[in-house]
Amino acid sequence: MEVLRKSSEFAAEVLDVFDRSVSDKELVLQAKALYRDYVLSRLTQHGLGWARSELHFPSSSTAVAEVSLVLLYLGDELECMHPSLYRNVARQLNISVAMENMVSDAFIAVATEIFATGITWGKVVSMFAVAAALAVDCVRQGRPATVHILVDSLGQLVRRYLVPWLKRRGGWTEMTKCVIKKDVASEHHWLSSTVESLKYFLTTVYVYVMKEQ
Repeated sequence: MEVLRKSSEFAAEVLDVFDRSVSDKELVLQAKALYRDYVLSRLTQHGLGWARSELHFPSSSTAVAEVSLVLLYLGDELECMHPSLYRNVARQLNISVAMENMVSDAFIAVATEIFATGITWGKVVSMFAVAAALAVDCVRQGRPATVHILVDSLGQLVRRYLVPWLKRRGGWTEMTKCVIKKDVASEHHWLSSTVESLKYFLTTVYVYVMKEQ
């Protein structure tokens, strides 16, 4: 009877863990909250004033706020390594931010290529960096409403590609482990290796987007 009781307790604990696991919807909402923080950071860097209230995304929880700091740190590292790659992305893609569907399609096409050969945290950071760079282009050119289209597009990508991957790793908080190591050269290497082909994607995706119109 004691064995059965302990077995039942163990089963209940396992079920409780699954019950407390983050849902698909929560992972997507958390991604949007992370994107909000990333966009606000980049807008501030470029001297583009935009009130936080204008970004109608979910607010960050305490756990997501910690992930946000790590994401911004890794994004800074990535963008410092490839400064020209994450600036004027709309121009590199040869698209007009006035055409919301084109901006969305271009971002989805680039992100799809990024994840085509697998998912890593470095590639996830790159996705946020591209999306934020496009948001900066939109605000700078007087099209802030297009940013909300990018929010929806990022949510679609997270739902399509990242949700199962994130669940296997325990959610977004796993990203915080990316900065535990102190070997800066090694950190630069794994980040850099994720975007070796991104320049090619940016120069060729315009053809793909136009073909799909």
